[in-house]
This record gives sequence, C-alpha cells and structure tokens, in this order.
Amino acid sequence: MEEKKLSLREALTSPDTVSITWELIPGRGSFDKHQEEALKMAELAAKDPRIHGVTLTDNPGGKPAILPYALAQEIKKMGIDPLIHFTCKDKNRNSIHSDLYALERAGLNYLLVMTGDYPVEGYSSQAGKVFDIDSVQAVKMISDMNKGEEIPAGKGVTKLPPTHFFPGVVVSPFKRTEQEQVTQYYKLFKKVKMGAQFVISQIGYDPRKIEELKIFMKQNGLNVPLVGNVFLLPYGVAKMMNENKIPGCYIPDEMLWEIDKERGRYSNHKEAQLLRSAKLYAVCRGLKTDGINIGGHGLKYSDVQYIIEKGEELTKNWQDIAEEFQSLHKEGAHFYYYEKQPDSNWNTEKPVDLSKTGDKKFHLGFRMFHLLHVLVFEHGAPFHELGKAAIKLIADSPLEKPFEWFEHMLKFFGNGCRFCGDCAMVERGYVCPMSKCPKQQRNGPCGGSYNGWCEVYPNKQKCAYVLAYDRLKDCVKDADKLRRDYIPPVDGSLYKTAAWINYFTGKDFTSRPDYVRNFDELEKKGPETK
Repeated sequence: MEEKKLSLREALTSPDTVSITWELIPGRGSFDKHQEEALKMAELAAKDPRIHGVTLTDNPGGKPAILPYALAQEIKKMGIDPLIHFTCKDKNRNSIHSDLYALERAGLNYLLVMTGDYPVEGYSSQAGKVFDIDSVQAVKMISDMNKGEEIPAGKGVTKLPPTHFFPGVVVSPFKRTEQEQVTQYYKLFKKVKMGAQFVISQIGYDPRKIEELKIFMKQNGLNVPLVGNVFLLPYGVAKMMNENKIPGCYIPDEMLWEIDKERGRYSNHKEAQLLRSAKLYAVCRGLKTDGINIGGHGLKYSDVQYIIEKGEELTKNWQDIAEEFQSLHKEGAHFYYYEKQPDSNWNTEKPVDLSKTGDKKFHLGFRMFHLLHVLVFEHGAPFHELGKAAIKLIADSPLEKPFEWFEHMLKFFGNGCRFCGDCAMVERGYVCPMSKCPKQQRNGPCGGSYNGWCEVYPNKQKCAYVLAYDRLKDCVKDADKLRRDYIPPVDGSLYKTAAWINYFTGKDFTSRPDYVRNFDELEKKGPETK
C-alpha cells in the first residue's frame, strides 16, 4: 500500500513524523536552466512521501533573482507544499502587505519569514536598501491577518476574512560572542510570541549548540517545532562561510582544514560532502529535532535520497558522530548559553551567570541620556509632570521648530539620530537602530553579524545590538529588556518631528496598542504601555 504523503504542517506538528524539506535555489532569469532544474527536482520530491515540502529562496546573497511565488504555484500543483522564503528587504510594509494578499489568494501559505540579505548589486549599480519592517514585525502582521484584519471603511471598519498562513522563522545558535548569541535568542523569543509556528536553525555543525537551542526554547515556553539544517558543504562554500562571505553561516577553521584535507583523500569530493551531510542529519535525528531542512547548491534528488537513507542508518551512532563534530570546534572559541556538563561535551540546563561575563566599559553618553530619562521621561520620575507640561506649551507654538532641531542636534552628535520622530533609543541602550543598524532592525539583530561586527561593515562597525546589549547589561543591569519588549514599525508620518514632543503628546509608538513594554507582564495581566 502506497504511503500517504503528509502536508508540511501535518509533518511538522506530528510527534510521530520528522518533517523533511529540501531547499531549492531558483536563480536569475525567468526561464533559465536553474528554474527548470528546480521544477524537475520538485517533481521528484513530490513523488517521495518522505519529503514534505520544498523551500524556495528569495534573492539570497542580496542579488536579484526570480521571486519564488511563480515557481511555488507550479510546484503546489505537483502535489507538494512549497515553503517560500519571505524576506523583509526590497519592499516597504505596503508592498509586503500586498504580497501577502496575493499569496493567500494563490493558496501559498507556508512562509519562512526572515530579515533578508543586504543588497550588494542591482540594475546599473548597487540597489538601495528598504528594510521598512523587521522579521518580528512581519510575523505580527501575518498573525494579525490570520485573525482577520479590521480596516477603515467610510466612517466605520470592515473585517477581512482570516488568512491561513503558517509562518516560520530562522535563528542562529552558532554565534561566537555572548552579545550576538543572547540577542539572537531574545529576538527568537519575540518572533514566537508574535506568532511564528516553527523555527529553522541556521547552518552550523556544532551539536552542543543545536542542543542549546532546544533547551532555550523549552525553558522559555517556545513550544513550536524546531527544524535542523543540513547543508551540502564543498570546500569553496565552506571557505566562504568561514570568511563570513555568506552571512549568518559559520564554519570553524578546524572544520575548514578537515574539508581541505578531504580533497586529497577522496577522488570524488562530493562523496565526502554527502557523508558529512548524512552525519549531521543523524545528529539532528538523535537530538530529536522535529524536522530537517536539506540544502546545498546543485543538490540532486539522488543526493537527498542518500542523505536521508544514510542519515537514518547512522542515527544509531549519532552520539559518536556528535563527538566527531565537536572535536572540530576549538575549546573556548564560542560562547555557550548553558553551563557544560563536567564529564561530557553536552549542556546542563543551567544558564551561565551573565553577570560574571563580558567586558565592563564606562559609557558616558549612555549614562547621561539614561539620567535624563529616569529624571524626566519615565512615568513617576521626579520631573515627569513638569517635563510633560513644558512640552505641551512648546507643541504647536513658535518654539516647536527650534525645539525639534535642538533635540535632533543633541541626538545626532550623541547617537547619530536619523530624525525619525518615533524614537526607540531608550529601549535600545541609546543606540539608534535607524542609523547604527544598516537594516534598521528595531526588535533585535539580523543573523549576519560575525564576531560582533556588522554584516554590512565588517571590522568597521559593531553590530548595533552588540553595543545595545553591552550598555544595558553593564550600565543598568538589564540586557533582558531586549527580550521583554516589542517595538512596532516606525511611523513614517513623524519623520523630522521632535520625538520628545511625540512621546509626551501620545503620538509615538509607546502609545500604540500593539506596543509591548514587557512580555512577561503581558502574560500575567494584559498589555501595558510605557
């Protein structure tokens, strides 16, 4: 009797099934050989009951390529679920909203929501960035649409029919520094709280890190399926990952050297690559991830078959394989969120004491702005009512314009202010996410930082969330603030207005109903605003 093919949702949510997805890269052009090859591979995957979906990338590497939507429609007709990489780059929030309406109408409901790579090329010259909303905000938009949106209609509102999206998100547990890793987890917390239905790990070969991610999700109530990531790793790609030329993916020096040696030991290098992929598949199975995503350039159906079948065979020895992978990671080269078991390379369930880690620095600018905040801006502050009364006198008076420029100049020289008028600096350790983050992420870092450096400006500019984490942790002992709050998208109508006036007059994000000041308090007693 022929085995029934489960939908991707059924496979991901079934405790008795390990979902398998296969990543396809459509490439450039409209009727290019890459698209035809992707369709041919998808057709073969559709006939295999072990493979529950194919994932389609969206302009990887920041280079223009065909949008996955058209191919996804063709693939869906083959009888297999397409999982579309849905990125927040290249489009403003209205365009993203429009895309979602079109995807719902086409019945393309599986989305892997992510920030997206920074543009590196485009027609005539390098494309401009957009990044109007971040991946947390995009997940919330999708969740709101799934509930049925209320939109203005004349003097009233009309409610649209609920959509049926099944959004997933990506996280990297393979960061090397404390600041990068902790803020990755904090952003993941918000993604799931805002409605993500599953999580896919970034590419990496550290089993202890995969286990760490599982423990973090369990301890923080993130009760959604976790999918491990298996990637075919030839030497050229491994070298690019090692040098951070493929943002978010990490290969240590020791593994790169091992892959280099294989080129002399194997006449067919791909044989070694496939075996390594099968071994990581076995480790993911041993760690009981809910699914496995298989990817790699030029991956054939026969290769995917081998990875699945050999991986299942190797699962009985997964702990020995895990030790083999772990030996290729230099001791002390990574920050681990949990303490290590004394007699093994695995984690305990006890987080490290973050109060005893990291570099202690004196941030004069932060302390000055923080003092101003606790004296004037915080509710209950000694001069809060006085400040509010003064601002109301200034607003809509001849003094408003000079005050706007006074505030902007003060923040510009102190923080690089972009004059957005919807300021989130206090929530981000007085690091402006609009100017210090090239992707303007207001709810946490993208996945592309490396050794603390920004993906876009490596060795020149620190990741904004590395700076924010250090300041909040060292100066006010509250880096966890980066986990507890959700900041809505910036209000474009407030551009070039005074954020302090907007705050005191109830125009900025802190007065909007979708702002979450503290997730923990929200779960106890409902929404709270600043």
